[in-house]
Amino acid sequence: MAQRVGQKVKLSSIDELLGVPSMEGTVDLDVMTIYPFENHPFRVVDDEKMDELVESIKESGVLTPVLVRPDDEGNYEMISGHRRLHAAKRAGLRKIPAIIKEMTNDDATIAMVNANMQREEVLPSEKAFAFKMKMDAMKHKGFRTDLTLSHDATKLNTGEDIGDSAGISRSQVHRYIRLTYLLPKLLDMVDEGRLSFIVAGEISYFNHTYQQWLWEYIHENGMIKQEQLMDLRQYRDDDSLTQEQMIDILIQKRATPQIKKKVTFNERKLNKYFPAYYSQSEIERIMISLLEEWKRTHESEDT
Repeated sequence: MAQRVGQKVKLSSIDELLGVPSMEGTVDLDVMTIYPFENHPFRVVDDEKMDELVESIKESGVLTPVLVRPDDEGNYEMISGHRRLHAAKRAGLRKIPAIIKEMTNDDATIAMVNANMQREEVLPSEKAFAFKMKMDAMKHKGFRTDLTLSHDATKLNTGEDIGDSAGISRSQVHRYIRLTYLLPKLLDMVDEGRLSFIVAGEISYFNHTYQQWLWEYIHENGMIKQEQLMDLRQYRDDDSLTQEQMIDILIQKRATPQIKKKVTFNERKLNKYFPAYYSQSEIERIMISLLEEWKRTHESEDT
């Protein structure tokens, strides 16, 4: 049985973040009695930041308690704190401060996702599986999961709720979850920045055989554009396409010359927005600046 330690600390802010009822106090748990959350989607990597965390723990100990839930065998499942536990073990600690909380599987999943999404750097693959786990848990708890509903349609729409908590749109939540349908090596490409988020979502609708062929094409050619996949959409729901046919379609689309676009403004149109004394170079500078801002906004909505 875990033994309570020293001074109690107020944990309402942590509990509020994780979505569990507030409580006070911590216990010291043997690090060997804590095991990872089942199917934990967030990676624990021995990188430079982990080295810094290990050194910090060696100097000051674990300042923020981990959150665990007890099982029937006297051990504990980690909810929040996988990196701290790993660093504590590397630092040679035998015990770690912890909050023990009884939680259902669904509540534990939601709390685990909420806590880990606060990290500074989260990979697309981590977000994808975390959002899916949270959506499934909320579905079990009776939340609506229809991502096509309007904002005012229901307060129990999980896509809206997950998006709000993550600072993204409901449609973006759906796009991330689509990544869970990718072959692991394609998902690795997304994490590495070798495959764009939008293109990866398009590929996710194909069966795994087609995905394997697309991976081979990307591996050989270095990249693939969304335009190349448009003609393949008709084969999403069947397996009649051969690899040779797929390659022919991709190459043909890649070779198709792009139509050059030209946009012109007459002086009358420009005078509606710019004073007559503005020079041509000043007008161009302002228009380019506005277009750059539009591009940044558009790209942030698509990622």
